[in-house]
Amino acid sequence: MRHSLPLTPQFYVTAPQSCPYIDGRRERKLFTALQGSGATALNDKLSKQGFRRSQNVLYRPSCADCTACLSARIRSADFEPSRSQRKTLNRNAHLRREVTSPWATEDQYGLFRRYLTARHATGGMADMDIFEFAAMIEETPIRTRVIEYWDDRPKAGGGPPILRAVCLTDVLDDGLSLVYSFYDPDVPQQSLGTHIILDHVEIAREAALPYVYLGYWVPGSPKMGYKAQYSALEIFKGNVWQPVADPRAHVDETHPLSVEPIAEQVARIELPDDVG
Repeated sequence: MRHSLPLTPQFYVTAPQSCPYIDGRRERKLFTALQGSGATALNDKLSKQGFRRSQNVLYRPSCADCTACLSARIRSADFEPSRSQRKTLNRNAHLRREVTSPWATEDQYGLFRRYLTARHATGGMADMDIFEFAAMIEETPIRTRVIEYWDDRPKAGGGPPILRAVCLTDVLDDGLSLVYSFYDPDVPQQSLGTHIILDHVEIAREAALPYVYLGYWVPGSPKMGYKAQYSALEIFKGNVWQPVADPRAHVDETHPLSVEPIAEQVARIELPDDVG
């Protein structure tokens, strides 16, 4: 029996589980499949509404009693690096950027394992094997790039270049979306995570793309609060993008009645013109 795909995206909700960002909270995600000829348009449209991509799925937080996670993006044309960020750029001026198709390599996986062991040994990705890693990199129905950062200095002594950092990046119609990044944990003084973001702002400027999407900013979370350090930052709050202004002003709402029911959240989602 032949089964056809639904004409409009179907949205689902995950079961609650422990929040990885704020102790004592429970997270829940609203998600839909990303597939078919309309995948690119759907990804572009939903990314502007706080969704993120993970392989062939688009999702955003939809917790029952918390709205702390806020999608964040940098306005590339207005961004001005801080003094410490300029120092980071200078420290990493020797790195060579290489942009490739979404294809997993052994060098990438080796760096990925070292990064997880040092930074996220107990996280949800800690047990990811090379096949699952390859799926994360390669299973994408849209325009995606792998951006690698290589240190060529060892070549002067006869050694091979060293892969220092990697970012899986989606190319949207209005910007770049950092899907997942990882980097060498043995050189913390280079602030490679910061360098990846700063370099993506430069790439966006070169391509005349207005935004760099950073994922979720979580006020009060040591893991995710760092994103407020970037100038020209916007957050998706109250169904609109707005300047973050004073980060301290964004106190998360935790009362159950402050969260819209799932049906109302779905009803507010705008779909591409040729869908639905």
